[in-house]
Amino acid sequence: MHDTDRAMKRDVRLLFFCQALMNASVVGQVAMGALVGYSLASDKSLATLPLALQMVATMAASIPAGIIFARLGRRVGFFVGAAGSFIGALTFALGIWMGDFWVYSAGAIPAGIGFGIAQHYRFAAAEVASPAYRPRAISLVMAGGVLAAIFGPELVKHSKDMFAPFLFLGTYLLLALLPIICAVLLTMVRLPPAPPRPKVATPVFEIIRRPAFLAAAGTAAMAYGTMNLLMTSTPLEMMACGFGVGASATVIQAHAVAMFGPGFFTGRLIARWGARRIIAAGVGLNVLCTGVAIQGETFGHFVVALVLLGLGWNFMFVGATTLLGEAHSTEERVRAQTANDFIVFGTVACTALASGAVHAQAGWVVLNLLVLPALVLALGLTLWMRPAVAKPA
Repeated sequence: MHDTDRAMKRDVRLLFFCQALMNASVVGQVAMGALVGYSLASDKSLATLPLALQMVATMAASIPAGIIFARLGRRVGFFVGAAGSFIGALTFALGIWMGDFWVYSAGAIPAGIGFGIAQHYRFAAAEVASPAYRPRAISLVMAGGVLAAIFGPELVKHSKDMFAPFLFLGTYLLLALLPIICAVLLTMVRLPPAPPRPKVATPVFEIIRRPAFLAAAGTAAMAYGTMNLLMTSTPLEMMACGFGVGASATVIQAHAVAMFGPGFFTGRLIARWGARRIIAAGVGLNVLCTGVAIQGETFGHFVVALVLLGLGWNFMFVGATTLLGEAHSTEERVRAQTANDFIVFGTVACTALASGAVHAQAGWVVLNLLVLPALVLALGLTLWMRPAVAKPA
């Protein structure tokens, strides 16, 4: 193996661990966020508001993150994201200590900014990798979520009573340490400099009108939005069925492993079968998830449904991220990535807010059935996609 190949794979491994650390905070937040919101909010339909605000902040972070990445490079942008996650965890902890729902909800803003910027680790992986290794680099870095899936819920289970009676206070204080470790690892990664700024920048509206971009961004938005709609309300439904925090954390853990575990081989599947076929397989897995979820509410039903949901999300989202590279040139990459994540996490923010309201008003079965039209739309966009109109980044 050449030195350049070894260096490239070393950088991908470091980005893998950075992604794992940043995702651990989010997985932990999913496992406990709705439960904390439910305990602090006087209006229980607002239980998922903090998660919705976090996704709004994730969406809003896309544009300033794109500016920072374009002008100052990836490293500075990722440091800003780590700082956001750190401040968010401490604000969540303060809200719990004060027993104030709105202070707790305020923590979602910096936490969402941190999460939004962390989404670009997959793009950084594509930039440090050779063209042949790129699909594997993207999927491997996203597989960092496997460590997060194991570590995040376990942290919740074992630290939730650390400062009783302030449930989850200790968890958020421990989560504040993760972005600090991530920042240390970032100092060891060799990231590319900021891309050259073209004399005449391609208008964003021209990029987002391209069929390849619409297919990639639309599919990613449907994948993340439908997954988030169901995942966010799962702890609430399990609580209504009499399950405790430990049981719901275990289900979220299994779901998160299923989300990121395939990252070790999704890139190979895409290289062999093509992104569109893998996306179609992901749609099928999500349809199966809905079928299982509406059949019953035992612990087994929740586990199987959420595992299928995670697998479907991975196939759809990694496939869509691969397609995105066909929608822009090298000079356009930051603008295309920024527009993509703005669309994706705008959709996620809407589903996070809608999840609690639909669950409270219409119930678990209706919530599950709502994902089917979105999956049909995603499949249609994937089949409609045409070859790239710009050189791959």
